[in-house]
Amino acid sequence: MNTLGADFAPAITPAIGNFMAEAGGICLEHNGHPRGKQMSVRGYVNTGHALDWPFISAGAWAGWRNLRVATEWGAAGIAALLARHEIAYSVVEQSWTGTGFDYWLADESGLQSEKARMEVSGILAGGNSAINDRVREKMRQTCQSDATGLPAYVVVVEFSEPTARVEERAP
Repeated sequence: MNTLGADFAPAITPAIGNFMAEAGGICLEHNGHPRGKQMSVRGYVNTGHALDWPFISAGAWAGWRNLRVATEWGAAGIAALLARHEIAYSVVEQSWTGTGFDYWLADESGLQSEKARMEVSGILAGGNSAINDRVREKMRQTCQSDATGLPAYVVVVEFSEPTARVEERAP
């Protein structure tokens, strides 16, 4: 899973995709993972994906010194890939602060009307308990935008295993 960039999703330009991929690479290398490491995906789907990312230079390490920010953006990139490959939706727009979710999703029909909401969270290092707690928190958070009538997907990415949990919640 390394196809962030051109023609990937309307709201993810090549520059944003490269930014997300580099952030994810920082988190994975910080946790000692080699390219090709298998990420398990649980919840809405149960599968696995080999991960790849761009070369991480010394300058990139210096630029991503704040691992909290790298974790946030790396998780967003992986969530966008999972939305496309496992949910069959693309990220079509970033949401705004206070809505209870991060991204609007739509299908590949060419119609850009929103079909779902997606909330993303990243954990640099933590176990199943941390993942479960974060999923519960984020599922509750999406309730504030239930008036949309659209399903919400919560994606929590944990980089030390690595693993991702994807859950769907009806409004």
